[in-house]
Amino acid sequence: MKTIVSAETSPNRTPISTQVAQPTVVIEAHRSWWELELYELWKYRELILTICWRDIKTRYTQSMIGVGWLLISPLFTIAVMTVIFSYWAKIPSDGVPYPLFVYSAMLPWGYFSKSLERSSTSVANESSLITKVYFPRVIIPIASTLGGLVDCVVGFVLVIAMGLWFGITPTWGILTLPLLLGLAFATALAISLWFTAIHVRYHDIAAVTGILVQVWMYASPVIYPLSMVPEQWRVVYSLNPMVGVIEGFRWALLGKASPDLLLMTISMVIVFVILAGGYLFFKKMERSFADVI
Repeated sequence: MKTIVSAETSPNRTPISTQVAQPTVVIEAHRSWWELELYELWKYRELILTICWRDIKTRYTQSMIGVGWLLISPLFTIAVMTVIFSYWAKIPSDGVPYPLFVYSAMLPWGYFSKSLERSSTSVANESSLITKVYFPRVIIPIASTLGGLVDCVVGFVLVIAMGLWFGITPTWGILTLPLLLGLAFATALAISLWFTAIHVRYHDIAAVTGILVQVWMYASPVIYPLSMVPEQWRVVYSLNPMVGVIEGFRWALLGKASPDLLLMTISMVIVFVILAGGYLFFKKMERSFADVI
């Protein structure tokens, strides 16, 4: 949606020289749905931060423990996974203590899955705002996805503490974490844009999202190492965009062998293809959001 700002004066008997120009905002429809208009995201950056901060406060207000759940919940999950998959199923962990091996993957995976679940319903949840005022609708899933990064940052404290407990100190690879966080954000946003746009029209997509997240976790190297995947299938396996994200986090946090550059490149290309397609699809569908909601 384009915004054109001009100036006009009120028609009255006051001399033109003393009149104060009043801004006039004209809102026009897109000429075509593939107009990206990325400059609008920067123009409305304060709104993105406002919605993001509101979502963060909503999650932790009126909670006895607050952000403490970010530490308690993963510790409980790690304990259960360690007993089931390490002690009982005897799944290897490439020489890394299994609790640390799992949590280094659960950190990006937890961010991805929670962002997908929150973002997929975000536009429908903001129906009262969408039907009253104009702003780029894509801001809503972006803000929902961005808010989860706070949980990730808190999780870094726990994974570094666990590493020190097991005698693993961070290497220079930890400096790449901002880039890996950006890749995790792009991955979560890429999938969220598709699901968010579809959810506005078909609300049962929320149930599909929950099932997909569960299946997707077992199709990603979260509870098992990439080395367990047959070598002839690894290129196909890397079409899963979360493979590159998880392997990158494990390398940065645990100092294990550098990830396969070919697999990382394939995952990154897939992410940006899905992101570009999701953005265009969202822009096409947003024309009917206010009517459907």
